[in-house]
Amino acid sequence: MREQNGRQWGFATAQVHAGSVLDRGHGSRVDPIHLTAGYVFDDFDHSASRFAGEDGGLVYSRLGNPTVAAAEHRIAALEGGIGAVLTASGQAATTVALLALLKADDHVVSGPSIYGGSRAILHETLGGLGVTTTFVDQPSDLDAWRAAIRPTTRVVFAETLPHPKNDLVDVEGIAGVAHDAGLPFVVDNTIPTPFLLRPLEWGADVVVHSASKFLAGHGAALGGAIVSGSAFDWSTAPIRHLTEPSRALRGETWSSRFGAAAFLEHARQSVAARIGPTASPFNAFLVKQGIETLSLRMRQHSANALVITRWLEAQPEIESVDYAGLPSNRYNGLARKYLPRGAGSVFACTFRDGLPAARVFINALSLFTRMTHIGDVRSLVLHPATTTHAKVPPADRASMGIGDGHVRLSVGIEEQEDLLADLEQAFDAVRQDRTAAQRDHPA
Repeated sequence: MREQNGRQWGFATAQVHAGSVLDRGHGSRVDPIHLTAGYVFDDFDHSASRFAGEDGGLVYSRLGNPTVAAAEHRIAALEGGIGAVLTASGQAATTVALLALLKADDHVVSGPSIYGGSRAILHETLGGLGVTTTFVDQPSDLDAWRAAIRPTTRVVFAETLPHPKNDLVDVEGIAGVAHDAGLPFVVDNTIPTPFLLRPLEWGADVVVHSASKFLAGHGAALGGAIVSGSAFDWSTAPIRHLTEPSRALRGETWSSRFGAAAFLEHARQSVAARIGPTASPFNAFLVKQGIETLSLRMRQHSANALVITRWLEAQPEIESVDYAGLPSNRYNGLARKYLPRGAGSVFACTFRDGLPAARVFINALSLFTRMTHIGDVRSLVLHPATTTHAKVPPADRASMGIGDGHVRLSVGIEEQEDLLADLEQAFDAVRQDRTAAQRDHPA
């Protein structure tokens, strides 16, 4: 967190003030939206100096924008990083981060439970470029992570709190395995956000986010973020393009020029700037504004989810509830260690009667919105087996614990009583449907 008068800001203060620059000229307290493609040069020599990087000024919004930079500073401050790169989406953030670390014939070790889009990047996009990936079968087994590392491994990757199964990973333990092999540990921290979990403090080296989710928080903006920590020594990593002379730096290496920021600056200048997954200034503004209430929302999200998962666990129609915040959950010990402020609000429950019950339940909900999204102030519901995971072979879905009765919920910040009332009437519909089915088709 930023220091002021020798004192570090607390989280709630930093989420409001970090990255803000007061507009002394016009008196605006809210940072303006710099909605411009390029920037004016005073004269011939000024444009040349800008492109030479002599005064640190801006030349084009694909390469840098004041509104985007303000959002980057705020996210980096909250994660405890040395800097951030804001992208157009979470998919772009993951792609840029991995492309900045990998080349053809490199290898990645990944946790098994990661966002489907991230899995597709590793399997298909990077796979088509010659990168291979090993998915660890048992993420709680540190020896399994260690055994998966090869001489060609360059990155260890995981989600801190995967959804919809909530199979929380041991960030500190996996970071230790990665560092023993001289490798960086990259984590997706979208679900907990830095309010609930700050992975850099537990040994992670790079954090990515889908800022479209809880950071923005209102289902209106798309964005992604890459945050770098300061502890990893990029000069000793087996990532040749960071340690060998670079034409872009006129023969210098990224590690010698930028030190701890070598990865981040390479990601910004040589990957994001070239392929152009640029965050729009307007979306950057919405993300930054959403972050101002992050701690308030995450407390309410987590409190609501805990009440609802306890209620669901008591329903006879439910076979299981996948929420790390429940004492009965196998990952609750890790949740107590890493998520003392709350276990977030995205989880799944499985109906004993499978697809028919899941269909009736989802159709009967009225306050919960049927929507492809998570991390909204509104409560959302989706059936993974027929939507997000519909193209995954049934056997693979089964190994991931995503069956036909599996329902994902992202709990919002509404009143608990109203959410429970909506769930109760939906369960009544499930019970009535089951009674009618038994009447029409007696055993």
